[in-house]
Amino acid sequence: MSTYHAIVWIDHEQAHVVMFDREHVEAERIHSRSHHSHQGKHADAASFFKEVSTKLQGTHEVLLTGPGAARTEFKHWCEHHAKGVAHAIVDNVASDHPSDPQLVAMARKYFKKFDRMAANPGQV
Repeated sequence: MSTYHAIVWIDHEQAHVVMFDREHVEAERIHSRSHHSHQGKHADAASFFKEVSTKLQGTHEVLLTGPGAARTEFKHWCEHHAKGVAHAIVDNVASDHPSDPQLVAMARKYFKKFDRMAANPGQV
């Protein structure tokens, strides 16, 4: 599903990718294959980030959220390996562990304000 907006809650273990428009919401969980060992951690993160970025292809605006550094690491990875997704990332906001409906509500509120400030015609 390709939509205008997406929110990604991400930590080092999983990502909740929620894409939505006015009528549709599609959520998917992507799990990291990392076993928290130092050996191979970089390769596991790259594979995980690639899977998340592939899911976001074609999305125009992406809001990243989550509790730790993974969201910033994902953004930096995208800047080098998934430039289209990197350009779609509009912000990186700390959050705890919201449910998928709470993520959508958070994103709708954020994008409504963001689109108004940017004079963007995207529909939330």
